[in-house]
Amino acid sequence: MPRITIIFALVFIVLGVGLYFATDRASVTALIPSFLGILMLGCGLLAQKESRRKHAMHGAVLLALIGAGGSARGFGPALKHAGGEAVERPIAAWGQVGMAVLCVIFIVLAVRSFIAARKAREV
Repeated sequence: MPRITIIFALVFIVLGVGLYFATDRASVTALIPSFLGILMLGCGLLAQKESRRKHAMHGAVLLALIGAGGSARGFGPALKHAGGEAVERPIAAWGQVGMAVLCVIFIVLAVRSFIAARKAREV
């Protein structure tokens, strides 16, 4: 799971930088996925050492939960935009949707990994 965390972290970093440039560097808030990615990258790197893995991975999931909750509000404007309505910042809305979806996928993968690790310890 540390490797998957690092991969997701890099995707978040690229997403944030891409959004920042797609919005003509209008706001630093477009870099929020990158900030999340940097923190998750730290968790992924810490988790490579067995003694730190459990805490680092739980930290990464907490960050993903916060990211999913914070970016979920983009679904409303994105759905309006998909339906043909004009929205104020469509790139930001779709970026939030992307971040929310990635966060939820990461959470699901992590929970499956936690369950598998617990079952392996019980054997």
